[in-house]
Amino acid sequence: MRLLFLALLLLTLIIQYPLWWGKGGWQRVHELQKQLASQNDTNDALTARNNALQAEVQDLKSGTQAIEERARGELGMIKEGEIFVQILSPNEKAPSVQTPHLASPEQQRGN
Repeated sequence: MRLLFLALLLLTLIIQYPLWWGKGGWQRVHELQKQLASQNDTNDALTARNNALQAEVQDLKSGTQAIEERARGELGMIKEGEIFVQILSPNEKAPSVQTPHLASPEQQRGN
């Protein structure tokens, strides 16, 4: 009887080994669950970014307000008849604006 008990215990341990330490064991399952959670977070962030980009594309296709906003913000454009005013803080230096030097008629004839 004792021999039968030891044989059954040994067989039980042999069957349990792959469950705990094998290729598809609980440690591997836990690792894959962490990878899945990380990938889901990445996918959610990318989906949100894609939705924002899709909304921006739709806005650019449907109306001129978004195009005007981009032209003003990124390209520094102004409408005809508008006056551009820039307010600098006391710490900032005024931007240096280089105006083209126009040659006088005497200088042009000399060349």
